[in-house]
Amino acid sequence: MIRVLLVDDQPLIRSGFRALLDNEDDIEVVAEAADGAAGVALAREHVPDIALVDVQMPVVDGIEATRRIAADPALAAVHVVILTNYGLDEYVFDALRAGAAGFLVKDIQPEDFLHAVRVAARGDALLAPSITRKLIDRYVSRPLHPGPGLGELTNREREAVALVAQGLSNDEIAERMVISPLTAKTHVNRAMTKLHARDRAQLVVLAYESGLVTPANRSGIEKHRPTPRG
Repeated sequence: MIRVLLVDDQPLIRSGFRALLDNEDDIEVVAEAADGAAGVALAREHVPDIALVDVQMPVVDGIEATRRIAADPALAAVHVVILTNYGLDEYVFDALRAGAAGFLVKDIQPEDFLHAVRVAARGDALLAPSITRKLIDRYVSRPLHPGPGLGELTNREREAVALVAQGLSNDEIAERMVISPLTAKTHVNRAMTKLHARDRAQLVVLAYESGLVTPANRSGIEKHRPTPRG
């Protein structure tokens, strides 16, 4: 059972998401909050698998709430997914840096929303191709900053990270590298440990910031990502 926490200051948004999620046999909404501070408190109380967090809220905004959840060792298993009306903006970029596992726009189709919750629950990054292209564009004029641990990656780990940055799942990485899915997962996990990445979303950000992956070799993302299904 995937346990979900809803954190949004708009009751109508929360009720809509709850109705959609509660209709699924494998998903349960365990709590709701109308601001970030209450959301963090409920995350500590319930330790959900997924926290769906709005960006702009009173008391504590979504970025700070994400930062507090990501910084709490007791909440290491909680995947924060940012909800936004605006697609990629500075708030969402900062939220990814703060530890969010990904983000969704609120006008997403119901079947894609349900698919996204399940993807996040299994630990994959939620970086939709349409939004990821904008994220990539941010790095075209951004200076590179090689991060600590990059030199410790093996060639196979570098290859796995590059494929994660293309939006591939472990199964797709395994197929591309001609290895087992378990070995692919091992390469990705070791890379996250060496680069001090909380999850795959931060691994993607680090891959671009370090120059390990560049927009030039990332243009094929669309053909490698299947259309989400509910």
